[in-house]
Parts: sequence; structure tokens; C-alpha cells
Amino acid sequence: MIEIAHLSKTYRSLLGGRSVPALDDLTLAIQPGEVVGVAGPNGAGKSTLISLLLGFLAPTAGTVRLAGHTPRAYVERRGAAYLPELMALPPRWTVDAALRRHAVLAGVPAAAVPARVDRMVEWLGLEEHRRKQVRQLSKGTLQRLGLAQALVGDSDLVVLDEPTHGLDPVWTQRFRDVVRELRRPERCIVMASHNLDELERLADRVAILHQGRLERVVHAGAADTGEASCVYRLAATRAAEAVARLFPGASLVEGRDNEWRVVGRLPELNRALAELIALGAVVASFAPESSRLEAEFRAAVGER
Repeated sequence: MIEIAHLSKTYRSLLGGRSVPALDDLTLAIQPGEVVGVAGPNGAGKSTLISLLLGFLAPTAGTVRLAGHTPRAYVERRGAAYLPELMALPPRWTVDAALRRHAVLAGVPAAAVPARVDRMVEWLGLEEHRRKQVRQLSKGTLQRLGLAQALVGDSDLVVLDEPTHGLDPVWTQRFRDVVRELRRPERCIVMASHNLDELERLADRVAILHQGRLERVVHAGAADTGEASCVYRLAATRAAEAVARLFPGASLVEGRDNEWRVVGRLPELNRALAELIALGAVVASFAPESSRLEAEFRAAVGER
């Protein structure tokens, strides 16, 4: 679906100042059916990458191809669902009017517009707001309207920039269901976010950018399959001597008499945990101290 090869983008000052590299030699392929996250610190190049994907900018070097086409040609022919980081709609438009206009712009047939708008209103919980003007909406409701306007056209390319920004905890959880419903074999979903927890829950892979370079691509949830060694926290009673024997290198958490940090691959830790329980220990909790994606992110951007 998306082929990015040796992509670079440099911004040059109109007044002849120094050039600023935003992306440097980025190569990445994204397959149909995938949900791919893009993470990185501020200034890493996420917004520039999105602008290049959608044809808003031309690359300084390298290529971007969407199903074999340039981004501009693809979007003109087939459209794209796009949620920008900052929503900007005419403040006097109503929710209903905004969605109807965007449905027309997205190429929804005139006869199908009312049903499609009704579907978006129901899906994103906008029923009580559909007669309100944009200027009357709360930040979270405006974000849901942004999602609705992006998805009203039912495109095969979905690009979401900070999609959970401003959403309350209830709608952050509901957004996960939205993404699961969006999945289909021919659709490609790209999400840029600072929320690593949401990316790990929703994405198949996460591309980590730092200072314009692609540092690594992480397979989300890989720790759950036992592919990586991670730090876990184990809370248990009647277990002190057994923990030291069964979990080499275990260390007590400071200030916690019955909680340890243990390190290992998940299959090995599961076997040790089963033996610990068989010895009579009462396990209160066992969970990663930080996610695999968090650990990979910190390593990629030079944090420990």
C-alpha cells in the first residue's frame, strides 16, 4: 500500500538562512490491512512524514508511493481519511452541516449522504451535538467531530495525527473500538501519537522517529509472545526465599517488602511463576514495569 524509499525533506529559509533537515533517508513499507503507529519526540519529523504521505509537501529526495501512485495522484483518485493534529472548521458551521459538506467533498453519492452522516453521528457519539455550532463544542467533542469528518468518506487510506488528543478516558477507550472496526484487508491505517500506550494497544507495528531518522520499527505486543526480555513487577506473600531462587537477579522494590523486580522472557517467567504458586506463594500481581514499546522508545531516543 505505502512504499517509502530513502525519503528526505529539508526546509530552506526564504531569507537565505540555514537549511533544516526534517526527515533523513527514511525507508519503510506498510502493507494493506496494517495499522502502523508513528512515534517520536517533538521535532522528530512525524508531521512532515504525514504531509509527504498525503502530498501536501514534495520530498527533497527519495520517493513515496501509495498503491503505485504519487501521493497527490492517489489522493485525487481515491481520497484519504485525514485527521489533522489541530482541527480547524468554520466556527458557525453546525456539526451536521460540517459532516454533510465533508461527505460531499469525500465523494459520497448525494443519495447516500444522509445515511452516511447519521452513521458517523451515531458512531462518534455526536447525536446530542449535531445542531450545535463548531464554536460551541468542547475540545473532546471537536476531536470526535474531526474523526467523523475524516471517516465519513470510507477511504482505504486512513491517516490520524494525535487521534486521542482531547478525548476523555471514556472516549479514549471507545476510540480503540473505532480502530478495530476500521480494520479491513485492503485498508491501511497510519496513526501518529505521543501516547505510546494507545499505539501499543492498537498498532501492528510502530515506527520510531528521532531527529528526522527512522531509528527502529517495533512489532507491538511482541513481549506478549515472549520474543523479548523485559522487566516485570511481582507482588507476592510467603515467597521471599522462593523468589530469590526461581527468579535469578530479582531485586526488592524499594519500600515494598513483598514486591520484586524480575527480568526475563515471558515463557521463562511463566514457568517460574507457576512453580512459585505451587510452593504456596500468594501472587497479588504480575505485570510489566514498562511496556516493550516504552523501552524501545527510550532506547531509540537515547533515554535510559
